[in-house]
Amino acid sequence: MSKITLIIKREYLTRIRKKSFIIMSVLGPFIFAAYIIIPMYFATLEDKDEKMVVVIDDSKLFTEYGPEGPAFVIPGTEFLKFQVVEGVPLETFKLGFEESGYYALLFIPSNILASESSLIYSTNQTSVEVTGYIRRTMESEIEHLKLASHDIEGIEKIIAEVETSINVTNIKWTRDGETKQTNTGVVMGVGYLGGMLIFFFVFFFGSQVMRGVIEEKVSRIIEVIISSVKPFQLMMGKIIGVGLTGLTQFVVWIFFSALLITGLKTAFFSELNQTPTEQVVASNLFDQDASSAAPETGPEGLNNEDLDKAQEIFTSLKSINAGVMIGAFLFYFIFGYLLYAAMFAVIGSMVDNETDTQQLILPVILPLILGLYVMINAINNPDGALPFWFSLIPFTSPVVMMVRIPFGVPWWQVAVSGSLLVGTFLGMTWVASKVYRTGILMYGKKSSYKEIWKWLRYSS
Repeated sequence: MSKITLIIKREYLTRIRKKSFIIMSVLGPFIFAAYIIIPMYFATLEDKDEKMVVVIDDSKLFTEYGPEGPAFVIPGTEFLKFQVVEGVPLETFKLGFEESGYYALLFIPSNILASESSLIYSTNQTSVEVTGYIRRTMESEIEHLKLASHDIEGIEKIIAEVETSINVTNIKWTRDGETKQTNTGVVMGVGYLGGMLIFFFVFFFGSQVMRGVIEEKVSRIIEVIISSVKPFQLMMGKIIGVGLTGLTQFVVWIFFSALLITGLKTAFFSELNQTPTEQVVASNLFDQDASSAAPETGPEGLNNEDLDKAQEIFTSLKSINAGVMIGAFLFYFIFGYLLYAAMFAVIGSMVDNETDTQQLILPVILPLILGLYVMINAINNPDGALPFWFSLIPFTSPVVMMVRIPFGVPWWQVAVSGSLLVGTFLGMTWVASKVYRTGILMYGKKSSYKEIWKWLRYSS
């Protein structure tokens, strides 16, 4: 067994036996799912605190009079109420408004049709939900008032008839002439997730290589190891061992992610697993039972619109070639990690403690961070010039290319990107080995860029 193999085995087994590795390997997909689902769930929660908004309508356009006095023409909601007051100056509410119990004061000026602007006063910042509801309903009311001023007979009926909702379905043509239904949002999400995972894995496991080098250097165990193996063998064994740890965790995550997706689909969208005949029968049963059930509620108590969206999402996921995505991820993770791990190993060999790495690590991770910014542009325009070039540059291609691949990338671009990445990795490994073999035995002195240049010029 070669010395590099022994180092790889030691680095690999040491890490996968840790409790933290086992826990994160099992819980990782569930934690990522929680990071996505929990914020979405919180965003759907409604504010159930009743809010009373007092209205001063100088325009009189939004006030209607009845037996119970003036009332706001815009209807309130279950938790948002309006109360019109007349004959009370605006200045009167300034003092003691917080003690009045009102949530906010809506002032509608007399020239609202010309200015198209109203004011909301409050002692606290009003919520986006309340402000948005008031703005939308007032806009709708003003539009109806302006249309009514044209004195067109049956204007309300005409508006109701012309209002149309169009659903746009994305259909992708394959090179074989087949058609596949896709969803831009789903493709964007898959690309974004792939790019973020590449960034996370490369940075996390690359920094582990750096910390491992620093620990061995500080404990002086490195002097014993170097007496038995060459610095290059030690560096490559450590890099590959940590990389295999990352691959192992990724494979475990794929397995548990598949279980999680299958479980969610079975638990909440079991109708999607039915055959077309079963779906038709179920649909007829719900149509016949419409008198005793909500007309737009399907199996599992889910809204039919939600089921349609879920069906579209799962159909779009099937249109993405999972084999290509996993293969691309493995390739760009392996060589992206090897490229950056070599640089992280060099940084670890140049310092005596982790604190001194702060200035040296910035130039290394800057391309990765830049890749994240370009990734956002690539999501909106995957074939643009900026994503194209950054998907070829080796230091950013692992992140940016992973975003572009779900949208469809010509094979020659992937080939050029991969070749440049592999070539840069080989060159960086050669450079890193020359710096590593000298820096690993340097103690008590901060290395300068001038000294690093001298190390590169050493022939042996």
